[in-house]
Amino acid sequence: MRKLKIGVIALVIVLSLSFLFVGCDTEDKKNPPPPIHVESDTLYVEKVENLPEDFIMGMDASCVPSLEASGVKYYDYNGEKTDVYKTLYNNGINYIRVRVWNDPFDEKGNGYGGGNCDIENAIKVGKRATENHMKLLVNFHYSDFWADPAKQMVPKAWANMDIDTKAKALYEYTKDCLQKLKNAGVDVGMVQIGNETNGKMCGEKIWMNIVFKLMASGSKAVREVLPNALIAVHFANPEKVTNYADYASKLAYYNLDYDVFASSYYPYWHGTLENLTEVLNNVANTYNKKVMVAEVSYAYTAEDSDFYGNTIGEGGGVTKNYPYTVQGQANCVRDVIDTVAKMKNGIGVFYWEGTWISVGGASYEENLAIWEKHGSGWASSYAGDYDPDDAGQWYGGNAVDNQAFFDKYGKPLESLKVFGLVREGNVVENKANALEDTNLVIDLNGQILLPEKINAVMLDNSKQEVEVEWTQMAKVEGYETLPYGPIDFDAMKNDGVQKYDIIGTAGGMTAHCYVSMVEYNFLQNYSFEEGEKGWVATPIGAMDELKAEEKSTDSLTGLWHYHFWSQATNSVEFTLEQTVTDLPTGKYKYTISIMGGDGGNTNIYSYVKINGEIVKTSPLELGGYNVWNTAVIGDIDYQSGDEIVVGIYVQCEGAGNGAWGKIDDALLNSVKE
Repeated sequence: MRKLKIGVIALVIVLSLSFLFVGCDTEDKKNPPPPIHVESDTLYVEKVENLPEDFIMGMDASCVPSLEASGVKYYDYNGEKTDVYKTLYNNGINYIRVRVWNDPFDEKGNGYGGGNCDIENAIKVGKRATENHMKLLVNFHYSDFWADPAKQMVPKAWANMDIDTKAKALYEYTKDCLQKLKNAGVDVGMVQIGNETNGKMCGEKIWMNIVFKLMASGSKAVREVLPNALIAVHFANPEKVTNYADYASKLAYYNLDYDVFASSYYPYWHGTLENLTEVLNNVANTYNKKVMVAEVSYAYTAEDSDFYGNTIGEGGGVTKNYPYTVQGQANCVRDVIDTVAKMKNGIGVFYWEGTWISVGGASYEENLAIWEKHGSGWASSYAGDYDPDDAGQWYGGNAVDNQAFFDKYGKPLESLKVFGLVREGNVVENKANALEDTNLVIDLNGQILLPEKINAVMLDNSKQEVEVEWTQMAKVEGYETLPYGPIDFDAMKNDGVQKYDIIGTAGGMTAHCYVSMVEYNFLQNYSFEEGEKGWVATPIGAMDELKAEEKSTDSLTGLWHYHFWSQATNSVEFTLEQTVTDLPTGKYKYTISIMGGDGGNTNIYSYVKINGEIVKTSPLELGGYNVWNTAVIGDIDYQSGDEIVVGIYVQCEGAGNGAWGKIDDALLNSVKE
């Protein structure tokens, strides 16, 4: 009996200890998260096949506390006020991403904006995510404000530190923040050490310092505090196809301990999904790392709701693979999810700031006061001391409110349901959703012919041809469209080089035809809209990339341009030429434009050859992204029968991430005697 009693007592002790070790799991089983049931009568969602149960459906929702402090309220589909994180969970979101800045405040305690996203904000977001059954991705920028490929500024407190001292500070800071999240009961599933670190991080530009010192310190802190959390690194610009292989090789060379290689993917700028698949699969196959998209977004409307203006809108200036509609937004997200799910080791997709909406003021001035007080705009004026070149000049509101999953009143859009519907699909009657934009390039001396038919984009993103009636036109100057008036072809031909937005109707919807009027040009394929046709590129250096490229955001006119990039020093050197035939005797002017960067010492010039001899040149420089420099060679005397060749010579020493550039708009125009 005594032995039996001892055995029973021992069994009770064992069971009690077992309960202590598995108490959380037992509790989860007693109180499992509510089931997700999403349905829609209007949203067309094609099923994503073979989608893993644990696939991450993530949402960056960093700004919510500052927005709510600004008076923003969020609702469910029934119009009932509710916790926005609950709404996200109920529509299929299982992960929340929150950015963390070291000290986004000035010396008087005024917030820099962008949500004032310090660790205390992250704790608030993390607790609400955990309460609503979602894990947290902690996104350390290791800066006091926005970190991205263009800027990776060191935190104020670390500004004068040498690299070893900075690495130690980063380790201690990371460890302290994660311990605070852990103590608060936040379910952290992943930690991101750096944000879009394309060769820069925390003020450093040398890869050994970035990876071996800083990233390694962050990784060490994560493993010590949260050994089960995934560690992610994050880069941008997958369209620069050799970059990711280079980044991943440097991480391997310095033996960084990490789990996930993450990419931004904004369809407007970052190339095709096929290319995204190729560059991330290469990392997954070569290094056996998990891969994911850490940031994606798409506009559901071109309209602005906070008097600040939007990054993305109408005007033909960006790649627009989907209409700016609720359905278009959903189709974009669905396709990115499908793409990542098919990758080797593809684990998930995070939508960027889908909860960031207008603060609701009736004027810019009213909104500005709110943004300044609560930090709910992208930047406040107080950020100017830390970031004078960007925030100091352009501080203000929200340029992505038209890419949220909530309307300006805080009600969820139907497109939010895509995260829950992709698992089984949701087929509704397939009908026209929007009209595809048309882009034309017409010579000032040519005939203006507008298309009689255009494509209607259906709910499933397929296209059907429909008849269109063009009704009005307006000049487009930069990002601004002037008031519309009657279509006047004579004015379009007489007003010189100009871009127009001609609108029409088809099926009760508005159509846009963007017409670029140009001078008569004796060169064929002047803006590379037909790829390399008519042009001969001769590489002299060992170039990484030299090709015609389709990317409207990097083009001066139309959708295409000629692209070059190379990583190694002194590897960028080439000529790009076209031989002109059937040119009448007379005087001519030759112009060509270039933009680019990281060139270091350069030797770039346009030239004209007659009968094999260079007779005229004009120098060019690389001025940075979207800064186009144009070379003009005038007073070219030409006699019929001579051979004339126009071209451009580019030689760059290279600096930083390698020299890169875009060439566009080569024009050979006659000049009146």
